[in-house]
Amino acid sequence: MSSLLHLAAALDQPDVHDAGSYVELARLAERGGLDFVTLDDSPDPSGPDALAVLCRVAPATRRIGLVPTLTATPTAPYRVPAAVAALDRVGRGRAGWRVDVSGGAEEARPSGGRAVTPDGTARFGPGEATGSAAGPWEEWWAGRDDGTAAGPWGGEVVRDPAGGPLPGHDRAHPAGSTATALQDRGPTPLPGPAPGDCVRVVDATDERTWNGAALHADVALVRAATPARAAAVRDGLRARAAVHGRRPDALRVLVSLLVDLGDGEYAAEPGHGGGGPRPTTRGPLYRGGPVDLAELVGSWHAAGVTDGFHLLPAEPRRDLERLVNGTVALLQHRGLFRTFYPGGTLREHLGLAAPAYRTAPRGTAEHR
Repeated sequence: MSSLLHLAAALDQPDVHDAGSYVELARLAERGGLDFVTLDDSPDPSGPDALAVLCRVAPATRRIGLVPTLTATPTAPYRVPAAVAALDRVGRGRAGWRVDVSGGAEEARPSGGRAVTPDGTARFGPGEATGSAAGPWEEWWAGRDDGTAAGPWGGEVVRDPAGGPLPGHDRAHPAGSTATALQDRGPTPLPGPAPGDCVRVVDATDERTWNGAALHADVALVRAATPARAAAVRDGLRARAAVHGRRPDALRVLVSLLVDLGDGEYAAEPGHGGGGPRPTTRGPLYRGGPVDLAELVGSWHAAGVTDGFHLLPAEPRRDLERLVNGTVALLQHRGLFRTFYPGGTLREHLGLAAPAYRTAPRGTAEHR
């Protein structure tokens, strides 16, 4: 397990369409030194677009990682990675992608059994989307020593071996890849520098996603109401990572926890706070005060059951402020969480090395 405690928070604000509000919350999270913030796409077509909002947040922040939740589809598997790479350019290496592998029984499914989005677009099934997130990055960096790379568009693209901007990155190229049966035939803009550095985040609560997460994810988010459950999921994910030839400690496993900090400094409702989270239909819920939350976070991490927490505030503005000024400040005072960012990229915050396909010698399995 990574010895460092990792903390992230969700910025989701139902019915808030003003990008300035998200900028304010992201700055608050950055002041607390959080590794990254996440933002889901609004289910309402007129609601805020996660990627667009975080592209507004990027130039207004300096260090914190920015992770939108985006849906990849079999008909256009390269479009989302290209968009995330654009965010990574704006954020100077701070972008991630929370891969949307949702698609429950309530959604209509075409004859092939694949879930569809509300607009009728086919969705990847659990595990498929995680692999789709890796393909474009790996293909992009399967390059040659002369500074060109065979991109997923079937042609050649010029890249800077030192990781600098790619000349002509705004040109569109016909897409299509022999590395996957999922073809994107439409024009796709070239991503910018080092798209392989973008961090892949996967909700791995559903065991059907474990293999995909263990093979491709950098960060796995899990819902666990007890330390025993958190340890079991973490151990299962890392065992699968080892089977796939990955170093188990290269996968960060964070517990996703709803937090309601509206009950005072120390107050903890029975079954919450010092007694631990309570299972709910939305996931495990902690309700209590910032001090008790700091005790929970510190004890679970010290027990080795998780690398950290992804916290979802019940009331975004109130709870994120209490989280940063109360819980995080106490963890910092106790020497359990950093007081400054040691680097500038999301991979550096998480203590993750460059992807294997960027460091492996040409011709190896990792580089193909």
